[in-house]
Amino acid sequence: MFRRENRRQTVLMYLFLSPWLIGFLIFALYPILASLYYSFTDYDIIHTPEFVGLANYKEMFSNELFWKSVTVTLRYTFISVPLQLLLALGFAMLLHQAIPLRGFFRTAMYFPSMVSGVAMSLLWYWIFNPQIGLFNYMLSWFGIHGPSWLMSPDSALYALMIMTLWTAGSGMILFLAGLQGVPASLVEAARLDGAGRNRIFFHVTLPMISPVLLFQFIIGIIDSFQVFTQAFVMTQGGPNYSTWFYVYNLYTSAFKEYRAGYSSALAWVLLIVVMLFTALVMKLSNRYVHYEGGQNR
Repeated sequence: MFRRENRRQTVLMYLFLSPWLIGFLIFALYPILASLYYSFTDYDIIHTPEFVGLANYKEMFSNELFWKSVTVTLRYTFISVPLQLLLALGFAMLLHQAIPLRGFFRTAMYFPSMVSGVAMSLLWYWIFNPQIGLFNYMLSWFGIHGPSWLMSPDSALYALMIMTLWTAGSGMILFLAGLQGVPASLVEAARLDGAGRNRIFFHVTLPMISPVLLFQFIIGIIDSFQVFTQAFVMTQGGPNYSTWFYVYNLYTSAFKEYRAGYSSALAWVLLIVVMLFTALVMKLSNRYVHYEGGQNR
C-alpha cells in the first residue's frame, strides 16, 4: 500500500513537472545540442548540413574579423566593467547615508536600468549627435569641442562605454542591499578602536560586501561578452570595425551571411571562454571574498 502511494506521488510529481520538462527539452536542450552538431558542419539554413569536422574552428582562428571582435570585446570588458562597479558602489555608499529625498534618488538612479536596450540606444544616439547632441552641447559650456562620437573609430567604443554607465543603478541596488547587511556592531567597534573612514571601508565594509562585489563582477563580465544591441542600433559594428563586438560578429555570420555552422562554432567558443573566465574569477576570489560564515569558498 505504501509503495503504491509512493509511486502515485512520483507519477503526479512528473506530471506536474512535464510542462517545464517538455519546454526545456524542446526549446533549450535540443537547440544546444543542435548548435553543437552544426558547429562541425557547413550549414546555410536552406540546404542539408554537410559535416566538415573542425573546418569552422580553423577558419575562425585564422579570420581577421574574429580577432578584431575578440580585441574589441576584451577592451570593452576590461574598461567598462570596473567603471560600472566603481560607479555603482559609489552611488550606493552615497545613498546609504541619511540624506534628504533618499528614496527619490534611489528610484531615479535605478530607473534607467528598466529602459529597453533599443530605446536606450536610440536615446543615446541622439545624445552623441555631434551637431545637435546634448553631450557635445554640455562640453561646449567648458569650451570643449566634442568629437563625432559614433562616427569616429577613436571614440565610438568609448561612447558605448559611457552609455553603459547610465545603467549603473541596477548594480547600485545590489550594493545598497549589501551595505545594509553590514553589522552596525562591527562598524561601531572599529570606530571605538580609532579607525577612520578609509580603514573602516577597506577593513570592515569592503570585506563584508565582497560576495556582492564578486557576483556583480562575474555578471558584468558575462554581460560585456554579449554586447550586441548598442553596436547593432547605433554603429552597425563601425566605423572601421571599432565596435565589432563578438556577438555582433556572430549575428553577422548567422543572419547576414547565412552561415549557421560557422556562427554555431562562434557561439560555442564564446560559451567556453565565459566558463573559463568565470572559473578563473571564482578561483582567484578564494583569497579575497569573505562570507558571513567566516570561511572562504
